Amino acid sequence: MKRTLLWKSVFIVTVILACLVAITGIPKGLSWKAWKQSIVGNIHLGLDLEGGTHLILQVHVNDAVRTQNSQAIQHLIADLTSKGISYGAITLPDPKGMPQRIAATGIPQARAADFQTAVQNDLGPNYDITQTGPGSFYMDLNPSAVASIKQQALTQSIETISNRINKLGVTEPTVQSNGLGAYQILVQLPGITDEARVKQVMQETAQLQIRLVKGGPYSSEAAARAQYGGILPEDSEILPGNSIGGSAGSNGAGWYVLSRSAVVSGQDLRDAEPSTDANGQTDVTFTLTRDAGQRFGAFTQANIGRSLAVVLDNRVQEAAVIQSRIDDQGEITGTFSRQEASDLALMLRSGALPATITYLQDEEVGPSLGADSIHEGIMAAIVGFLLVAGFMLFYYHGAGINAVLALVLNLVILMAYMSLVQATLTLPGIAGIILTIGMAVDSNVLIFERIREEIRHGKSVPAAVDIGFRQAFITILDTHVTTVVSAIFLFLFGTGPIKGFAVTLTAGLVANLFTAVYISRAIFDYVLLRQQGIRGAKLSIG
Repeated sequence: MKRTLLWKSVFIVTVILACLVAITGIPKGLSWKAWKQSIVGNIHLGLDLEGGTHLILQVHVNDAVRTQNSQAIQHLIADLTSKGISYGAITLPDPKGMPQRIAATGIPQARAADFQTAVQNDLGPNYDITQTGPGSFYMDLNPSAVASIKQQALTQSIETISNRINKLGVTEPTVQSNGLGAYQILVQLPGITDEARVKQVMQETAQLQIRLVKGGPYSSEAAARAQYGGILPEDSEILPGNSIGGSAGSNGAGWYVLSRSAVVSGQDLRDAEPSTDANGQTDVTFTLTRDAGQRFGAFTQANIGRSLAVVLDNRVQEAAVIQSRIDDQGEITGTFSRQEASDLALMLRSGALPATITYLQDEEVGPSLGADSIHEGIMAAIVGFLLVAGFMLFYYHGAGINAVLALVLNLVILMAYMSLVQATLTLPGIAGIILTIGMAVDSNVLIFERIREEIRHGKSVPAAVDIGFRQAFITILDTHVTTVVSAIFLFLFGTGPIKGFAVTLTAGLVANLFTAVYISRAIFDYVLLRQQGIRGAKLSIG
């Protein structure tokens, strides 16, 4: 028994020391202030405790539907060309009002059946084909496909914003769907230090598109329209040419008439990096996927001598004449600073947002509210702990010390876990810690009452302790497992603060199994070992 108890003691002391190191970290000095800063630095506080920014973003999901149709148009045009099926125009007739619709005109009557077959093969079953006249067709995305694209746009926007914020080093951000509105995103940024830059990078959509230039640059939008008698050609729109990499009077300035459909878009990007061109100017190089590179190569080869425009967020970044075939690599030039080029590359590399976003709410949570919450939460935990400890000492006498020690170690292990996994402590998380204290006491009460019952039935103290722990363990395990299952569902379906409650509760319950069953039993074994050989040995358990 001595040997077993020795190994248990070594293991317990090792665990406790490791937990203390996890909580304190490596302080920069030996003063109390240095230790305090090190401990506080290892505990990440949520928005409700530390303060920060609370945002609600609206995702304009129709942009994703338009992008889907733009790509579909390019695939269809390439296939029709390869099959020798002529056409007048294939366009988005009403990109704002009916983004799901593609219109085709000028299809020879003799090839109408071949055209419909090509549409079915290229666009798939998600498109419904309707003939509106001789040689004219509508291809409409069906409602289920539109709903799927919109939901995917929301999901991709959440992932993209999360990637951008994480790469900027914001501590424990919350980025998730906001259940109070359609296609909205809730963003919480606790304790951000460079709010302006984070919001700028998050808001920029970085929707890269490469489109065919039909005319320009013009000095104004009115001048662009005047070149066409006030009526733009089909599948055309006018975009400005002033963007983040250029200014008025520089490359890209003016107004351009472009095709509505893009040859390639941000979804076709494989990589993007800040770079330096032959003149020593900062630019951004990008690489396309294999499929997009093949598509882009075929398009540029067929349009040598015409101009292409690099469009970022519906603004022309630059326009250049196609001099030869371009496959999977390109560059975006302009008057970039190094920081602007890095941010643009980050936005493109972390995934272009599939749709534009706008702010619906922008609120700052002050640190004073967080300080009040921390103070009240800690006071509640301390008062609760003292009351529980006082009751255990009063009711269970010497065994109550065992319970109090197990409670303290339970909190130490829980805080060590929070530090190691860099979990965010929120106000509901503090509530989870307080609930853990109650669950820990409940476990000790079950064990102690079972031991007292066995002693009353005439069992010896060692036998009563052994039976008490063995019999109570089944009940303790059952209650803890059911509570953990409930916490798992809270984590899976809850919002950020609720997830914090679930995390602290689950970690506390697991720590409680170790302290209430393993450590508490080791303490009892130590007491019994000291009384070994003493006739009429008793256990101070009330």
